[in-house]
Amino acid sequence: MLIVFPKPPRGCFVLPTNQKLPMENKYKCQQCLQVLRKPVQAQCGHRFCVHCFRQLTSSGPKPCEACRQEEIYEEPISILNSNEAFPDNAAGREIASLPARCLNQGCSWTGSIKEYEAQHEGCCEFERVQCDACQASILRSDKCRHSERECEARTLNCKYCKMSFNFKEIKAHDEICLKFPLQCKDCGKKKIPREKFSDHSRICAKSKSACPFSEVGCKFVVDNGKLADHEHSSTMEHLRLLLPMVQSMPRARAEALGPGDWQEDSGLGLYRAPEEGVPVGAGASASTPPVGLEKKVSPDGFNTLCLTTVHDEDLNVLFPFCRQVNALENIVCVLNREVERSSVTLEAFAHQHRLDQEKIENMSNKVRQLERTLTMRDLQLSETEQLMRELQFCTFDGIFVWKISEFSRRRQDAVAGRTPAMFSPAFYSSKYGYKMCLRLYLNGDGTGRGTHLSLFFVVMRGRCDALLKWPFSQKVTLMLLDQNNREHIIDAFRPDVTSTSFQRPISEMNIASGCPLFCPLAKLAGKSPYLRDDTIFIKAIVDLTGL
Repeated sequence: MLIVFPKPPRGCFVLPTNQKLPMENKYKCQQCLQVLRKPVQAQCGHRFCVHCFRQLTSSGPKPCEACRQEEIYEEPISILNSNEAFPDNAAGREIASLPARCLNQGCSWTGSIKEYEAQHEGCCEFERVQCDACQASILRSDKCRHSERECEARTLNCKYCKMSFNFKEIKAHDEICLKFPLQCKDCGKKKIPREKFSDHSRICAKSKSACPFSEVGCKFVVDNGKLADHEHSSTMEHLRLLLPMVQSMPRARAEALGPGDWQEDSGLGLYRAPEEGVPVGAGASASTPPVGLEKKVSPDGFNTLCLTTVHDEDLNVLFPFCRQVNALENIVCVLNREVERSSVTLEAFAHQHRLDQEKIENMSNKVRQLERTLTMRDLQLSETEQLMRELQFCTFDGIFVWKISEFSRRRQDAVAGRTPAMFSPAFYSSKYGYKMCLRLYLNGDGTGRGTHLSLFFVVMRGRCDALLKWPFSQKVTLMLLDQNNREHIIDAFRPDVTSTSFQRPISEMNIASGCPLFCPLAKLAGKSPYLRDDTIFIKAIVDLTGL
């Protein structure tokens, strides 16, 4: 069975050894007449590209045209059948070694066909490929730039609303995008989303609007932010504008109705004839039926009181009066809306204030919790640092050498009383043994104050004290080391087992016990062998016999 592979695009051609001679026919496909690609050989002996042979026999067996041209056609040998063809690997290896060069304009690549197929085919930057979106022909090296910047059919995401759209629709989308930033022409504020621009226009402090009393003659046009100031400062003027209208209402009513009175019933005015004894005037008669006023909306937007059974001349008399009443009603509606808006705004502010207070309380609780956590971390860090310092100088064999640098400064502090004593790092008799340290008075203590160095031995509370023998009874040797290694100052003692200094510690450390007259200060004066580079060394040795 023939193994079929898709035919790759042809981007190279064979360079013959002699440039003046054409390529040999045995390297050509009998169908496409180009260099063979993955050659297969039919039973007649002719070679084809595997892709060409597949297309040729896709609808069934076909006669070999090359056999006919060479006049060697013979059935059934010259019938091309996919079941009878086989890959010609020998020809394939021979063709793979042929020299070739890239045909793409501007490309100077040369090599063998095998190298072309393995390294260059499908990777040539000068090869023209088709854009998947707009179907334009572009160089492979420009494909990324074209897809990102130049393709007319590329898909973009709106950076404001994140909606996807075609590049051609970018302007149309910007016109309707609810998140598109706009700028207020009045206050100059930028980056206002389109969906919130109308709300901003209503509350913009610099947007201008007419005074609510413009219906009665106020001509002021003020900024929204200054409207309340205008209403407050122009209250008397607004009342003066309202006064003539209010005064004209009874007169206009009397002129319109004549003798008689109104009876109000749920917004409907009914006219009654004059009382007995009152002469009936020209404007009304005893036989005049009752007339009613009903409220309708006129085309100009005003609420108008209209008579249902009166004549046209009476309606002309009432119309100015009705306009004045409607103007007052509109003003009252405006004031009511302002009051409602202020109430809603105040309630919103109160709600937001409560939310802000809750947020502040939550943040305060979080801050307090973080402070407690930070305090615990600082305590843990301090304990860890102390443990690291102890482990840095700690020994577990009962022998400890204490290096004391900056001796002069430390002794001055001791003389001045700022730091009369100093403790050494802890050391142990064994890993699970006694915990001990040294205490040194650089200006002396007790009987040695001012004349001697006083050195004391301190038993400390350890982790394994319950497993040890008490009281502490091991011999202790204290030494001030001669840095010339000639004559050390040595003092040794055995603990007094009746002293509280050597009982099992119940606090962090016991009372120090040792040598108040350990070393005369005179021995540290001048060029002392015990003091070099402003540094002394003290050594402690605990006898471990019997442990």
